[in-house]
Amino acid sequence: MGSCKVPYSVLLLYFVIGTFFVSQRFAIGVDTNITAQLLVNASDAAGRPIPDTLFGLFFEEINHAGAGGLWAELVSNRGFEAGGPNVPSNIDPWSIIGSESSLIVSTDRSSLFERNKVALKMEVLCDSEGTNICPVGGVGVYNPGFWGMNIQNGKTYKVVLYVRSSGAINVSVSLTDSNGLQTLATANIIASASDVSDWMKVEVLLEAKASNPKSRLQLTTTIAGLIWFDQVSVMPLDTYKGHGFRSDLVEMLTDLKPRFLRFPGGCFVEGEWLRNAFRWKASIGPWEERPGHFGDVWMYWTDDGLGYYEFLQLAEDLDTLPIWVFNNGVSHNDQVDTSSVMPFVQEALDGIEFARGDPNSTWGSIRAAMGHPEPFDLRYVAIGNEDCGKKNYRGNYLVFHSAITQAYPDIKMITNCDGSTQQLDHPADFYDFHIYTSANDLYSKAHRFDHTSRNGPKAFVSEYAVTGTDAGTGSLLAGLAEAAFLIGIEKNSDIVEMASYAPLFVNANDRRWNPDAIVFNSSQLYGTPSYWVQRFFTESSGATILDSTLQTNTSLIASAITWQDSNDGNNYLRIKIVNFGGDKVNLTIDVGGLDPNSIQLSGSTKTVLTSGNLKDENSFNQPKKVTPTKTLLENAGTEMNVILLPHSFTSFDLLKESSIIRTTGTDSSSRASF
Repeated sequence: MGSCKVPYSVLLLYFVIGTFFVSQRFAIGVDTNITAQLLVNASDAAGRPIPDTLFGLFFEEINHAGAGGLWAELVSNRGFEAGGPNVPSNIDPWSIIGSESSLIVSTDRSSLFERNKVALKMEVLCDSEGTNICPVGGVGVYNPGFWGMNIQNGKTYKVVLYVRSSGAINVSVSLTDSNGLQTLATANIIASASDVSDWMKVEVLLEAKASNPKSRLQLTTTIAGLIWFDQVSVMPLDTYKGHGFRSDLVEMLTDLKPRFLRFPGGCFVEGEWLRNAFRWKASIGPWEERPGHFGDVWMYWTDDGLGYYEFLQLAEDLDTLPIWVFNNGVSHNDQVDTSSVMPFVQEALDGIEFARGDPNSTWGSIRAAMGHPEPFDLRYVAIGNEDCGKKNYRGNYLVFHSAITQAYPDIKMITNCDGSTQQLDHPADFYDFHIYTSANDLYSKAHRFDHTSRNGPKAFVSEYAVTGTDAGTGSLLAGLAEAAFLIGIEKNSDIVEMASYAPLFVNANDRRWNPDAIVFNSSQLYGTPSYWVQRFFTESSGATILDSTLQTNTSLIASAITWQDSNDGNNYLRIKIVNFGGDKVNLTIDVGGLDPNSIQLSGSTKTVLTSGNLKDENSFNQPKKVTPTKTLLENAGTEMNVILLPHSFTSFDLLKESSIIRTTGTDSSSRASF
């Protein structure tokens, strides 16, 4: 990206580097043999607006990111459908409480719900009296959730289930520890034979009296007879905005200030076979009626409680734009001929109507019935995922493109074919670009779009990450290379309009892919260095990119932006620099185009991401081992000498003179960025 040399002020301000600013893992002084200079043109005429949509999120159902993660449902296989439609079937992870002499557990196809007919049948052989006395606590079944339910003292959990029986029932619904020895919360379902002769919906609120991150749900009884259960759910009441999302995970997302949410995949959209691809119509409506499906790419069952509607709701809750990726009649192993693809096209059109249609329209009315009469703000759709090389993709794509353009001319469409090196042979608003590679290669790709044609569709870098041995399960090395790549995207934001990391989440109990941005289990979570790198770019979308030039032969890459803190109106000049090398660098920063006294002497900050070893990672035991350290810049100015630590990512936020100085001692940029 071109830069121009600018006049510079004569006022030189040195800021003090000391042990207060640097990690004690390094013995770093102020003198070094490696020097560099960064020239920044901060004049109003030199800036270029960055798209409002530049940085966002990509969510894929992988690594139990949704089922057992972002979606707060605590019961795994709540409808007993994961074992398939035929009976008898596997009810895993449900397990039996009691011996063969006390009960027999099986499945049958007696469910109330037509699209998921399997139900659990319990034949209780023991009783509270007679010769076959039930054990203390009763017999029944338990569900451990997704590697343990995180039950917290004082919180309330809503249990919903469907039950029927051959006689009167007295069923204990309990949350216990992993062995069933400690009861955290319990209630009884007592009903007459006439009440449960047919399916009855039961709702119970349980308030936990103790905490345990490895809890389970138990359904037990001491009365002989036949009992059927179906669609058993446990949800905490304190989900994010009451919409069913796990609050602590969503808060990690809100801190990134995303401008878009791409969903639900990824390969999850394609499927190994079309019969197992995610289909949006099967994921809407009452949760009890959703059939769920087996994701044969990442090899696990999802009840699809986190469905199309919920993804749209999540985007709205995050105050971001949804980007819907749908199947175009192509999977990993089979594909629909273009002459037969119209049913898939109609499914996409119906999906757009569901999101945007009038509440009186066919599909808009279903959305309204689910609680959202107002349309969702769907502006972008992606036709397939990584399918460009498939035989029928281009033919199918053109049919989709024509139909969507005719019905929704304002919708922006994203092709799977890369247009960064050659002109596309089909119409598109964006082309999708994915890159997973080594750290050195991704660092070099910071210049990937420098010479890309500015004519035609814009680029959407919807999946990027360092992978392989460089990355481990989330290393500093990976984060530094990604930081350099994102600086390159930021500087090329006239052609790259959107970018997102992948994958977003991993449940530590089911690592299908490494690394990931956010790691969690039932009760803990942390961001990898890749997550924290993204935090450096939270203010970039909608900011102004400035011309900047590095005069150096060292392993540095830098950018400069101006941005405004929406909380208090303060204006900042942010300079971000990656030092990918193993030596500290003495960098001179010269900011031209501003008055000599245009930078406040106080109120500016420095943020550094580094660690003692390139392969350092965060963990549940050390969740902040590799996280940014923020300090005040006591002597900021238009000319500064700074020390860049080896293997580091550094950001300087310089408070501009026109800003209102906060007198309370609080740091506004801390709230804005970290």
